[in-house]
Amino acid sequence: MNTKAIGNRGEDIATNYLLRHGYKILERQYRTKRGEIDIIGKKDDTVVFFEVKSRRSLKYGAPALAVDYRKQKKIVNSAVVYLEFNGGMNQQCRFDVIEVYFLPDGSNKVIQYENAFEA
Repeated sequence: MNTKAIGNRGEDIATNYLLRHGYKILERQYRTKRGEIDIIGKKDDTVVFFEVKSRRSLKYGAPALAVDYRKQKKIVNSAVVYLEFNGGMNQQCRFDVIEVYFLPDGSNKVIQYENAFEA
């Protein structure tokens, strides 16, 4: 499985995880000139911007570590565009990172880091 396929599968798993945990999915793979947001969801009165990182091993470190300052800035800039176009500049929002691990037995493990970074 190539990197793109792993990423897409990870986003599908993350989406199902979020639905099971009470989130409404508003957008997937939201793209702007400033960057991309993997998943945009809402729970209660909070809009949540999710970055999903998937791995088959820890060879390159924990997935969440790949969400560096530069990536965070792109996500925040894209979130601003989303909020501007969806009338929500005054809405509560946060930025979460979801790690999806593909385990050798074919199962997977999902870890959600709420408020992983701030705007």
